[in-house]
Amino acid sequence: MNHNDKQIIDISLNTLKVESEAIAAAHAVINENFCQIVNLIMQCSGRIIITGIGKSGIAAQKIVSTLNSTGTPSIFMHAADAIHGDLGMMTADDLVIILSKSGNSPEIKTLLPFINRKGNITVGINNNSESILAQLSQYNISIPLKEEADPNNLAPTASLLTHIAIGDAIATSLITLRNFKAKDFAEYHPGGQLGKELYLKVEHVYSKNEKPQVSPTATVREIILEISAKRLGATAVVNDNDEIIGVITDGDIRRMLSENEETKHLSALDIMTPNPKSIESDTLAYHALSIMKKHNITCLVVADSTKYQGLIHLHDLLNEGFA
Repeated sequence: MNHNDKQIIDISLNTLKVESEAIAAAHAVINENFCQIVNLIMQCSGRIIITGIGKSGIAAQKIVSTLNSTGTPSIFMHAADAIHGDLGMMTADDLVIILSKSGNSPEIKTLLPFINRKGNITVGINNNSESILAQLSQYNISIPLKEEADPNNLAPTASLLTHIAIGDAIATSLITLRNFKAKDFAEYHPGGQLGKELYLKVEHVYSKNEKPQVSPTATVREIILEISAKRLGATAVVNDNDEIIGVITDGDIRRMLSENEETKHLSALDIMTPNPKSIESDTLAYHALSIMKKHNITCLVVADSTKYQGLIHLHDLLNEGFA
């Protein structure tokens, strides 16, 4: 390790230490005042407008994104743009949260009196209890801050994290108060991997496949032809009532051939694995992947009650973006 490496490690560890201490200090503001603010947001019939400038504006946008994705309609208003016309986006029912480390930036000093004049509820989040923002906001959260994490104690690092952390604390409180569940979360996240994990069901995936099946008395030739024709590497063994009684995979065929020189006397009943792992069609597809991983298998029988519906293969899930 050269000198630069040691310096990088020391600086980085100190950064994490300072930032973790800043988050710990934020525990002090989780009190009755914080609860009152969360309840006001919960009761707000309009939107939550969050504003800030510079790095605080970036934190504001993150909090807006989190609130929107968890059922609290929110919008970002840039503090500089607000005093040049964007105040027009506010309605009488909106609650306004203002983020600023110092609480004394020129834009905030200009903006806050106008918002108060409009009669909207204002919540200040800052790191300076003596600031204009702390004094003029109807409700205020001043988070203690010992220092920033950068060597010059200037760049918004630890302070920015405290604002984001308080935003997360508000959002997670609202999630609980609203009884916001995973299915609700899925409504706001239909795209990407997260969306698929929350809404894509087995029935959306396996129905694209062929439906390989043989009877318990099927011959080895019939089994091999069925597996080859349906291209899933396996076939279900189904009785006359369309009930699943077993499954035969490529691996089962190979093992059977290695153990038996003569195969004419064998049937599906002799080769199959009884009581195969199965899943119902209305189950989330992500659970199918979990079962495959747990049991180290590449396909699952899809069965509603005992009625055979088809097979879902690992490749089906990989093609959908599951990993």
